[in-house]
Formats: sequence, structure tokens, C-alpha cells
Amino acid sequence: MPTKKLNPTSPGRRHMVASTYAELTKGKPERKLTAAKPKSGGRNNKGRVTSFNTAGGNKQRYRIIDFKRNKDSIQAKVAAIEYDPNRTCRIALLHYMDGEKRYILAPKGLVVGARVESGEGADILPGNALPLKNVPLGTLVHNIELQPLKGGQIVRSAGTSAQVMAKEGSYVTLRLPSGEMRMVHNTCRATIGEVGNAEHENEVIGKAGKNRGLGRKPHVRGVVKSPRDHPHGGGEAKSPVGRRSGPVDRWGNKALGAKTRHNKKSTKYIVRRRSA
Repeated sequence: MPTKKLNPTSPGRRHMVASTYAELTKGKPERKLTAAKPKSGGRNNKGRVTSFNTAGGNKQRYRIIDFKRNKDSIQAKVAAIEYDPNRTCRIALLHYMDGEKRYILAPKGLVVGARVESGEGADILPGNALPLKNVPLGTLVHNIELQPLKGGQIVRSAGTSAQVMAKEGSYVTLRLPSGEMRMVHNTCRATIGEVGNAEHENEVIGKAGKNRGLGRKPHVRGVVKSPRDHPHGGGEAKSPVGRRSGPVDRWGNKALGAKTRHNKKSTKYIVRRRSA
């Protein structure tokens, strides 16, 4: 995805870097493959703010993505590459030979008119989905299942990919984008290729108004709040956090880099921790 640096016609545009959207081939989405996405303003059913710094934003509809890729042995033609406001990558509209339409994450190199397929007999080509046991060593994959038939859960953001490193018994070892080496059952499915729109990381918001359009409100530091609003607050002048336990959030939980992982169920599948 090419990006463009905007002319400094205003202070907000001086450093803005935005996408050209040159790879998109269609504007409005397939209506039957979308769902309503109501906004809560960060409030729960009692009207109280439970998700802070979140409200407003442009109106959006959710695109229903086929993460399971379970339509085996039926070829599909890529009809369009579309924008999805709910994720960093682009999505591809597939027209299957039996008339069904589905959305998938658009991998790098997938173009309109290409053919994709899923199942054990699928070729090792971008956009094809097959079980990990049928993927050769060294292949880059994305949209990976952690449990068979559950649908892809990891490696789904723009420009990411995992590499198949080893196969032993009924498990396949993957190197994830974070550097973590993890074992996944060989019947879990993955899609061949790297997720597209890798230039997304080069975009620069540039102005506060764009963040508001994305539904992000300004964030206020804890040290400038009152003691009743945040544990870091209070003091007659500028003061440090001043807690023996270190920085915390407004509820007293550890924050700013402290390890909070408690999922011990999957620890046995991690061969090597991610890079620091």
C-alpha cells in the first residue's frame, strides 16, 4: 500500500502521512456481508463509563470475515479488494463457484481475478488456506487457528506473518511476529502468505481530529488528576508516582510494562518466549 506525505497547508497536516488507497477496487461493501455496529460511548448498561478515552467516532458497519476458511475444494474468484474500518489490513471479496460470497483478509500479492481455495489439496499460494500439516517448512502464514475448527485467532494485523519452523508428532512449531516460538496442532488451519497493507505502520495521524474520528478521546495522565480519581494523583506541585509497588492504573493494577500474564494453560505450547 503506497503512502503519501501531505502538504503542510495547516499545522495538523504538516507531519501527516496517509494512505493513498490505491489498491482498493471497490467503495461500498457487500451489504449482506455486513452487520450493524452500534456505539456505546464507552458506557455500560447503567450508563456509566467503563471504557475510558473512548467515544464518538465515525459511523461504521462491521464486515463479517470468514476466519474459518472451511469451504473446502470449491474455488473462489477475488472480485474486489476493499477497505475495512475495523482492522488495519484490507479485505478481499470472494465469489465462490456455487454463488456464495465471503470476505477474507487480503494477503500481500492477492489481486482481483486471482483464484483461491481452501482444504488439504490447496496449492501453496497466497490466499489459500490449509491445515498446518500440509504446509511446507519455511512457509509464511497468517490467520492461524489455535484450536481446530475455531477459526483464525492470531497473526491477522497488517504486514504480519508467522513462519513454519518445524514439525514433530502432531504439532507444528511456528515463529510468531513477536519472536515467540509456539507449537500449534497440525490440524489447525492457516492461510498462506503475509497479511497485506504492510505500509500501515508508516502512517502518521498528524492531528487530533483524526483520532476523534477513530473514536479515541484525549488521554489524561494519572499524575495530574486528583487523588480521588487516580492513585497517582495529588500533591501540591509536580510530583512523581511515589508508590513502592510502582506505576498502577486507576484501579490499582500494575501498569507500564509490568508482567500480568496469568494464562498458564498454554504455557506448555510456548517453546521460546517472545523477544524483549
